[in-house]
Amino acid sequence: MIRMQQPTGSAALIDIFELGAFVDTPVHKLSLGQRMRCEIAASLLHAPEVLFLDEPTIGLDVTAKAAIRDVLKAQVDNDGRTVVLTSHDTGDMERVCERVILIHAGQVLRDQSLSSLRREYMHRKQVTVHSSEPQIKLQLPGTQVRQVTDSHHLLEVDTTEVRLGSVLHTLLSRVQVLDLSISDPPLEEVISAIYRNAGQDASPRPPPRELAS
Repeated sequence: MIRMQQPTGSAALIDIFELGAFVDTPVHKLSLGQRMRCEIAASLLHAPEVLFLDEPTIGLDVTAKAAIRDVLKAQVDNDGRTVVLTSHDTGDMERVCERVILIHAGQVLRDQSLSSLRREYMHRKQVTVHSSEPQIKLQLPGTQVRQVTDSHHLLEVDTTEVRLGSVLHTLLSRVQVLDLSISDPPLEEVISAIYRNAGQDASPRPPPRELAS
């Protein structure tokens, strides 16, 4: 159920989108990022229940993209507004969207939450380890050291071959760990994997292995 919104005044939108510095500037003198912010603000003047946007951050620099994404996310989280956007930039999906629809050659490949999309298609985790040891020497199944920088080691774990918990247990028992973080691979890899496998059935995978201590 979509909550009805009260009309948002122009003064409030100027404040939200930080348009005050150029609100009286002719359009042809605005940067692309400034014009995009103005256009989105204008689309919100009458508090639409659903906001449709096509490539809202295309051609913008990193700072402008971040600003627009933050504003759109706030519209969803704080105002209960539904935002439907089309984009080739996975950063838009990650920052703004909870649900993703992937379309290829006119066919819907996936329609699901962003979190479940990651879990279903990416079977790898990235483990960043900060150790007092300059070099971590681990030979574990499904685990590779991808990068080493100033005692920071980036490990990639294939969770179809080994359980992440087992790798962490072995790592902590063998290496002096100062800090550790776990993250998913970039969303671009998820999307690429889906398109590569479009129309193909995934082969059954054996359960991941436990490691002996």
